[in-house]
Amino acid sequence: MKNLLLNVRGMSCSHCVSTIEKALSSLEGVISVVVSLEDKNVSVDYDETRLNPEAISDTIQDSGYTVL
Repeated sequence: MKNLLLNVRGMSCSHCVSTIEKALSSLEGVISVVVSLEDKNVSVDYDETRLNPEAISDTIQDSGYTVL
């Protein structure tokens, strides 16, 4: 298991948190997702044999948010 911490911009409410959690949780290989609205980041525990950081980042961006 690996952990990826990404700074994300564009999140402003609980709906944003829910959108990102739902999108990432649907990816095969994601173990857990913690979205911090206050810290403007997303922490993802994932199985590196089934998923890569680029796919995680792309999923967040496809949901309408900016990954820094």
